[in-house]
Amino acid sequence: MEGLEMLLKLNFEIHGKVQGVFFRKYTLAQAKKLHLVGWVKNTSHGTVVGVAEGHKHQITDFKKWLRNTGSPKSRIDKADFKESQVTHKSFKDFDIHK
Repeated sequence: MEGLEMLLKLNFEIHGKVQGVFFRKYTLAQAKKLHLVGWVKNTSHGTVVGVAEGHKHQITDFKKWLRNTGSPKSRIDKADFKESQVTHKSFKDFDIHK
């Protein structure tokens, strides 16, 4: 049934102490663990943004991790999410963008 499950695209922006604390590295590891594709990067205004694509249960777990866990030294003040349904994945892997 895995193939019939809804595919979602998640746009996220994480606010707080999320730069200089290996947030992107941990996000990459978590995304790969959940078999998500997409990317993550730092912004010039101190947040971390990204896109993740995967099945609904994977996206739900990822959102929970982004909102509550992050990297060991991070402090997450706010997590903004925007979800949309997609018919196919736009990425082959999950990467860190510079």
